[in-house]
Amino acid sequence: MAIALRKPQEIEKLRAANKIVGGALDLLAQNTKVGISLKELDAMAEDYIRSHGAKPSFKGLYGFPNAVCTSLNQVIIHGIPTDYKLQEGDVIGYDIGTELDGWFGDAAITVPVGQVQKLDEELIACAKDTLYHAIGEIKEGMRFKELSLIMEEFIIGRGFVPLHNFCGHGIGKKPHEEPEIPNYLDGKDPKSGPKIKNGMVFCLEPMICQKESKPIILENKWDVVSADNLRGSHYEHTVAVINGKAEILSQA
Repeated sequence: MAIALRKPQEIEKLRAANKIVGGALDLLAQNTKVGISLKELDAMAEDYIRSHGAKPSFKGLYGFPNAVCTSLNQVIIHGIPTDYKLQEGDVIGYDIGTELDGWFGDAAITVPVGQVQKLDEELIACAKDTLYHAIGEIKEGMRFKELSLIMEEFIIGRGFVPLHNFCGHGIGKKPHEEPEIPNYLDGKDPKSGPKIKNGMVFCLEPMICQKESKPIILENKWDVVSADNLRGSHYEHTVAVINGKAEILSQA
């Protein structure tokens, strides 16, 4: 498995692509209000991405029809935007990818619509806190499996479980590159597999379920829910390993 090591000027190109992702996610968060439709939000983000000289990289990727994955309530990832209008108490996840000058960006957030249940607040906080905790733990020389275990233990410590069979990933000249980074330890030995090195750029994306880790893909072939059919959450950043630790690239 060859994991690319990026030169500083390549990391800056990835930062530029990812900064647009961060700006688009901020825009959607600000406009997450009762009555706005998922398609309106999708169009808003696409306009923002294109106005900044980038392309929405998810549009057409593996056949996905839109610029933004809009994952509503029970849908944890890969939700397709519809005419549905947001209602008080909904929870909505946004996952956005960009391509700028041949380099890719990718990040995700989950946002409450108005006042939500305490459990929904805890679900959203679990995804966000897992992500930032894991980023803070990254050190050159640790193994990716150790990072997966750190995320799994944090999620379980909050009383939730990680979604299985979907994972974080490398990113660069393609939207998905090596390595795959599950949010749980795959296998038994966290001291096995590839090590994290300076110059690596990858996406971490905790995907949180309440009770069941098993994923179910719905009839539209995209929306992913948990087998428990309860609400979930999702957060993601693209990070680069610089001077032995992780730096977030996907902030506006």
